[in-house]
Amino acid sequence: MPVVVDFYADWCGPCRATEPTVYDLAAKLAGRVKFAKVDIDEASAVARAYGIQTLPTFLFVEAGREKARAIGPIDPVAFRVILARHFAFEPRPVSGGRPSTP
Repeated sequence: MPVVVDFYADWCGPCRATEPTVYDLAAKLAGRVKFAKVDIDEASAVARAYGIQTLPTFLFVEAGREKARAIGPIDPVAFRVILARHFAFEPRPVSGGRPSTP
């Protein structure tokens, strides 16, 4: 299953601004994409190992390999576009709209 790793810190304003988007997508994509959060203050060695220098940083991982990363706050539509591009699945409408036919 594809994984999005959210590197964040509680003191990071842009991280807090992006948090609702991450939680909403995690709920909507449950079973299709796993979301994980890494607090850089509690796991600084992990952050250093991945070269995290700016927050928030999102790693897009599939089959144990980093496929992409995005740095900074991302709006919901852009986040879904990134997910679709790197994880090769058709995003469902963010809100409203009609479901696509198979």
